[in-house]
This record gives sequence, structure tokens and C-alpha cells, in this order.
Amino acid sequence: MIKIRQATQADESSWNNYVTQHDNHSPYHLFAWKNAVSEAYHHADHYLIAEEEINQAQEVVGIFPLIVFSKPLSKPNLCALPFCDVGGILANNNEIKSQLLVESKKVASLYQANVIELRSSTGKALSDEKTEQAKRQFEKVSMLMPLPENSELLFSSFKSKLRSQIRKAEKNGLHYKVGSKKNMLDDFYQVFSHNMRALGSPVHAKQWFECLLKYYQEKMIISIVYKEQIPVGAGIVLIAGNKAAIPWASTKAEYNRLSPNMMLYWSLLKHLSDNSVDKFDFGRSSFGEGTYKFKQQWGAQPTPLNWQVINLTTNQKVENKNSNSGRLRAIIENIWRKLPIKLTVFLGPKIRKYISL
Repeated sequence: MIKIRQATQADESSWNNYVTQHDNHSPYHLFAWKNAVSEAYHHADHYLIAEEEINQAQEVVGIFPLIVFSKPLSKPNLCALPFCDVGGILANNNEIKSQLLVESKKVASLYQANVIELRSSTGKALSDEKTEQAKRQFEKVSMLMPLPENSELLFSSFKSKLRSQIRKAEKNGLHYKVGSKKNMLDDFYQVFSHNMRALGSPVHAKQWFECLLKYYQEKMIISIVYKEQIPVGAGIVLIAGNKAAIPWASTKAEYNRLSPNMMLYWSLLKHLSDNSVDKFDFGRSSFGEGTYKFKQQWGAQPTPLNWQVINLTTNQKVENKNSNSGRLRAIIENIWRKLPIKLTVFLGPKIRKYISL
């Protein structure tokens, strides 16, 4: 018999152990993500845990992390998970997965939610012959890269052009710092907030990153690239088991000619490969776009993202394309780019908490 219940804080250890042992896990599945979302943005959550009695002990056989994502003047959605690419169901088999999905609909009724958003990954990298077919089926992919046992092997595996680009950043006088110290967030946020304004997008609250560091601790790695004492590039990596993902990476556009992005990614990949991480998620991209090609040159392969929305009113499951196009959006982005940086840092978090990506 499978028993499904709401997970509590007392389940954190067993939840995390199950996550890190599952083939399709991500750092976002960890309890730390739940805790950070709750503390920084005050969204409620309802994490489902499936257990089975084995040898007179309850053993975790599936999990379904659900954030009750509320927006002003509208009914909440259940989202698995907000602010990241993946975070759907992890289970021992399809039967348990189906039971968790059925239970999630009861949870939706409890919160009067009409929609469940699922952000899952197929977990399988595409071969070259399957890429063309996937382009028609999937809009977004994660770019996943295997890492060797140390950074020397990693560097030697790169093509000569990539190695020279990494060296170019060093020759241009750039240097970096990698760590998990709270004072590094000041330089990270300076670069990140400037980049988000340049993109015309509301910035996350600095408190969001402080909460992530509080709960991920040494499993959150920060890298800052400097020109002399000026931070010009910054990124954050989250780790779970043998996997790592980079949800945020930014550079200051006026310094891009110095190749800070090459040093940024190399500093993180070097650190991870020297610290027993063998899988790296570069994050989502669309086939053929600039970020796709940038990630591909490092050796990353596309893995389809299977994002779906379940409409509980019609009980239909539809693919969530999550299109970013639209004339209104373009106008808003253009206005945002012209706002003073202090104003975007003040207003951005008040908006960003209601944007699930």
C-alpha cells in the first residue's frame, strides 16, 4: 500500500535523500528551494510525499513538490516549481507517479486552484538524428553536460578555440573568486540587477538569494569575475548529489569584449569537476538561439523540457509553450530598460515574486 501525505519539515532529510538518489533529480527538488520560496516570497507550499512500508519501516517511493503560487486578484495555481526550469514528480514507477498526480488534484481543490503547472525534463539527451524531430515537438530544452573527474581532463577535452577564449579572459586582466560566503552576494547582486535592467526584466529580491544561501549553504556556489576591483560577471550554481545547475549568470555588457562570461563558466565548471559533480545543467534554451550555441560549445547536449499545464476545470493537459512574444511585453521591456537602477531594484522584487519563471 502506498500512503501519500503532506511532507513536513521533519521529512527534510528523508526527502533530500530520496531526491539525490533519483536519476531525474535536480537541485530545485531539494527542501531548500521550498524553504527559500516561503521565507523570501511568502508563497505557501504543499509538498506531497509517497511512502511504502518495507521491512516494517516507511520508505519514500515518490515526491511531488507543489508551491501554491498566488497572484493578486486571482485564484492561485499549483506550480512545480516556480522560478526554475524543472521540479515535477519524482517516483519509483509510473503507478506511483499517477497516484501523486491524482492527490495533487485534491490539493488544488483545497486551495481553490484551477491549474497545476508541471515543469519536467525527459531526462534523456537527444542524439543528433533525433534533434530535428524534437525541434517540432519541444520548444525548450535543458542543456546538459557530463563532467570528468577533474578540471585538467575537462580543459583538455575542449576544442582549441574554446581554450583560447578562456585564456583570452585571463590575458585581458580578469580574475575570479569562487565560494559560498554571504558577502559575495553584494557583488553578485550588483552585476545581476544591472543585467536584468538591460534585459528589461524585473529583478529578484536580494533577500531571495540570501535565503537560498541560508538553506543551500555550501551547496550554493557563487562565482564573481572582476576587472581589477570591479565585478563584471557573476553566477550562482546549486548542487544536489552529483548534479549541479546554474539558474543565474550575468555580465555587464560594457565589459563583454573582455570575455567575462568565458571565465565565469570556466570557474564554475572547474570547481564542480574538482568536487565530485559529474552532471551540469546549463539551463534552458531554444534550439539554435545564441544561448543554445554558447552552451553547446562547452559540450552540453539538448534534453527536452516537458512543460505542461493541467486545467482542472476541463481536466485537460496541454503543453505549456510559455511564449515570451508579444507587442505589449516588448513595450514594457523597453520602458524598464530606461528606469534608474535604484528604482528597478526597488520595484522589481514586488513584481518578480508573481512571475513564476
